[in-house]
Amino acid sequence: NYSSEQETHTHTRRGAFSEVVLAEEKRTQRLVAIKCIPKKALEGKENNIENEIAVLHRIKHPNIVSLEDIFESTSHLYLVMQLVSGGELFDRIVEKGFYTERDASQLIHQILDAVKYLHDMGIVHRDLKPENLLYYSMDEDSKIMISDFGLSKIEGSGSVMSTACGTPGYVAPEVLAQKPYSKAVDCWSIGVISYILLCGYPPFYDENDAKLFEQILKAEYEFDSPYWDDISDSAKDFICHLMEKEPSKRYTCDQALQHPWISGDTALDKNIHESVSAQIKKNFAKSKWKQAFNATAVVRHMRRLQLGTSLEGPSQLTPTSPCHGHLADRDSLRSCTYCCRPASRV
Repeated sequence: NYSSEQETHTHTRRGAFSEVVLAEEKRTQRLVAIKCIPKKALEGKENNIENEIAVLHRIKHPNIVSLEDIFESTSHLYLVMQLVSGGELFDRIVEKGFYTERDASQLIHQILDAVKYLHDMGIVHRDLKPENLLYYSMDEDSKIMISDFGLSKIEGSGSVMSTACGTPGYVAPEVLAQKPYSKAVDCWSIGVISYILLCGYPPFYDENDAKLFEQILKAEYEFDSPYWDDISDSAKDFICHLMEKEPSKRYTCDQALQHPWISGDTALDKNIHESVSAQIKKNFAKSKWKQAFNATAVVRHMRRLQLGTSLEGPSQLTPTSPCHGHLADRDSLRSCTYCCRPASRV
């Protein structure tokens, strides 16, 4: 049964139909994140959610947030997700006192390894961006984790992937051109992320979406001075091979993993923290990520664990009200081994 310490409703923004709650496995006292999806919200979208659950069930990789269990009540579907609590990528970089190309290279290595695993399974993430990259724990040497499979799609499971999806600043040119596309879109996104990790600002930016799209469609970006003056030619070469306009010429994950900036010793050890962190704070204001919420770190990360971004608005949770009224439907959850906990006890 679900036994909650608080019975309070959480008001969500219009359009959001699911919530994520912090829960504790009674037997082990292990913390997990449970995504609660009302069945009413799934009407007509059953195939989408079944596909996403099928994707998550198949994924077992140390750098990818996993689906651990599923429970069902008369009114809700409950997805028990691995909880990651180490913080957001940009937060951690800003907090560091020392940060180098080699640190960035090691981060990208982990991301490439995870995305290669997905691609080998015929899965394309389609929405890779820094907000979906979370640290597993607060340990200094914590691994990075990929979350949020709301836009994932298994290749060959249906129509050609030509849906215009993803976050504008990270989508590949072929997506904006509404051409059929494949796993190469993820490699483009990894190139964009690599670029940001080395300078602190995005390669494409314009207040006007049309102009932003035009930049991306032409793959127009620069390694501006002075921000790139101390970055190695090898790093720039690596990025250019990933942010290649033509998908057929773009590096695959296998090729990227063999590049000397990843597999060799060309990534520099020079401290670039001051410049990169200043740009991150300027271009990726924390207030934009957190919006109006002032939750604890764990709750903030849990809001990132969204299964159905393509179906819904952002999941939301207040820091003191993680237990929701819809969990009162407990009679049909007798097999559940989790109970809700206030975030303040994390």
